[in-house]
Amino acid sequence: MANDREILREIWEGKLPVCFTLDPEEVYELQQPDPFYLMVPRLSYFPLVIDKVKKHFMRFTSNDKNDQDMWLEFDGQPLKWHCPIGVLFDLHVRSDNTQLALPWNITVHFYKFPEKQIFRFNSKDLVESYFLSSLKEADLLKHRSQVVGSMLKKDHTQLWLGLQNDKFDQFWAVNRKLMETIAEQDSFKHIPYRLYINDGYIQKLVRPICEGGRKKTLRDLLEETLPEQVFAGKVCTHGMFPPLDTPLQWMSEHLSYPDNFLHLCLVQP
Repeated sequence: MANDREILREIWEGKLPVCFTLDPEEVYELQQPDPFYLMVPRLSYFPLVIDKVKKHFMRFTSNDKNDQDMWLEFDGQPLKWHCPIGVLFDLHVRSDNTQLALPWNITVHFYKFPEKQIFRFNSKDLVESYFLSSLKEADLLKHRSQVVGSMLKKDHTQLWLGLQNDKFDQFWAVNRKLMETIAEQDSFKHIPYRLYINDGYIQKLVRPICEGGRKKTLRDLLEETLPEQVFAGKVCTHGMFPPLDTPLQWMSEHLSYPDNFLHLCLVQP
């Protein structure tokens, strides 16, 4: 893996200012609660950062709803907790190169959980399980599971705690193993990625190197993922629009989220 450690740290330290507001129809008290402002890591998941938000708003709702699952909504869309926060922002808000209006305004709900649109998250253990499952899937694509398979339980725990506690060095001390090529290969077997279009995503088996030895680029990935479409838009990840000639192997090593997937949001013109 290339030693562009500064890039890795810049990606890790990316944060978003969020303004959480309780749905006015769910306010049980006479007084409307103040909004709750929070800086959240792009690479994290909402269930890991909203404990203070829930505590702030619970006392303003009906007591019989305090044991209900809290859920978040933006612009009429429930936010899927299993997607990293940065992906949700890029998918729902980041649509062009113009200056964005921040903070990100998100509505908090305790009533009418949208069962058909999002999964429930009853504990952080569930988030951890989902995260590690994605990590193992990424390693299967990159290394045929050889790296994760050789790790100890403490390595998995260190990865999770590094992400949960926002500790760059703790996380990357283990994650660097997942970003290295194995044996005599100069690249991964396949690139773990998800290309988000509207409210869903596509992922296919894409190798980072052509048969002739040429390094594939982001443009190649789009052409293989969307072979029947004429791509005229842009791709957003981590709030930026990488050039289409960026090598896929480099992107996978440096721009992947902690689950080791490239999360790419397709922006139509």
